[in-house]
Amino acid sequence: MLVLLVCGPIDKCIAAKAPVLRVLVLEARQMRLRADGDVPLRVRGVGSRERRISALKVRVSRNQLQFAFNGKVGPWTASPRNAVLKISSNDRRGIWLGKRRYRGELRIVLKDGRINVVNYVDIEKYLPSVVGSEMPKSWPIAALQAQAIAARTYALKKFGKPGIFDIRATEKSQVYLGIESETQSTKKAVNSTRSLVLLHQGKLINAVFHSSSGGKTEASGSVWKKQLPYLVSATDYDHHSPVYKWRREFTPGQLKVAFKEIGGLKSFEVLKKSDTDRLLALRAYGPKGDIWLSGKELRRRLGLRSTRVRLQMSSAKPSRNGVKNYSSSLFFSNKESPSKDEPIAINSQRRWSSVGGLPLLSEVQNLPSLPPSVSIRPPLQSPPPLFDLDPPSPLPSIPRSMNLSVIGFGSGHGVGMSQWGAHGMAQEGASFRRILFHYYKGVDIRPYSSI
Repeated sequence: MLVLLVCGPIDKCIAAKAPVLRVLVLEARQMRLRADGDVPLRVRGVGSRERRISALKVRVSRNQLQFAFNGKVGPWTASPRNAVLKISSNDRRGIWLGKRRYRGELRIVLKDGRINVVNYVDIEKYLPSVVGSEMPKSWPIAALQAQAIAARTYALKKFGKPGIFDIRATEKSQVYLGIESETQSTKKAVNSTRSLVLLHQGKLINAVFHSSSGGKTEASGSVWKKQLPYLVSATDYDHHSPVYKWRREFTPGQLKVAFKEIGGLKSFEVLKKSDTDRLLALRAYGPKGDIWLSGKELRRRLGLRSTRVRLQMSSAKPSRNGVKNYSSSLFFSNKESPSKDEPIAINSQRRWSSVGGLPLLSEVQNLPSLPPSVSIRPPLQSPPPLFDLDPPSPLPSIPRSMNLSVIGFGSGHGVGMSQWGAHGMAQEGASFRRILFHYYKGVDIRPYSSI
């Protein structure tokens, strides 16, 4: 196994040899490992000597690791407290963990009552799988190369953090599905960009990426706490993406589950959006009260692809006696004009306007911050009129059951490189350098050994 020599922080000095990453590939209560063929697995950490086996079962019992060798059901052997099992193999076909194979060494640790399997793997052997897990192998080589450099930079930025692993194998970090995701094209993309990383003022950048932005990427400060100089908004070339525009419908029953603390959703109020029309904050009104939500929280509750959305509420009941169903809408994208039959939200301070007879709450901008306990509501009783006027006609009541329609754009947080945008640029002949310089502003591309 290659050894990493580090002098100071990783963004100051990295030895020429490829770093060995610690990738968390599984958290479970039980698991099974096996050799790929006749070459046995080597196991250390069980007794004083190395054991050679064909298979290994591990489970958690009474907050302790127990294992059985060579596929036996029992008896189970308990490992010492705080033991670390190390499994390796000389077989280039790797080690089977469940239905996936991994290169390098697998280490098994008990943490918080669960088995944690951490893959210790050379970063240059890790990356072909990441590229193949994040992008289709058939994509242009320039897009795959851009993905390889971004993924290498992202992983090294996480390298050496406290704990038992550096990075996860899921979308919480970047997807890593083992040897099965490696292809000749992903290996070529990694080998042709070997050791290249993205730097800003001599330091590794946080090279985040996402699937598709829906036309324009987002600045980091609109999604996370810190605005980084290289993660600013850029025009995206993802119009051919299958998730460039999408639609979701939610029934009253689904909304009641998603907004259970307020008994469902009857209307909403957009409080803040980003410069690229991503939802940052809104207020949701239900039969039992109202709550404030961030755009990320709304996305999580409804399982949306992104926060760049347009919302519309409409009656869940069919019209009666020829009277049109009432509906209320807030348009979150300023790039598409609503049809003539749709109500338009007026960009102003909070106001009520009548659309089809229903009070429509327009989009809110520049509202002062209020604590969650403070409600913004019309007064229960109107003050006495200053002049003698005919009383207004009563407004119809808002239907009890409301559907929610969501028209969305893009997929992911929208910050950094758009993978479908990289694909679009590569199809037009752009190199990996041009792609990366477009999505990460003011950066350099250099080998990590030169840091």
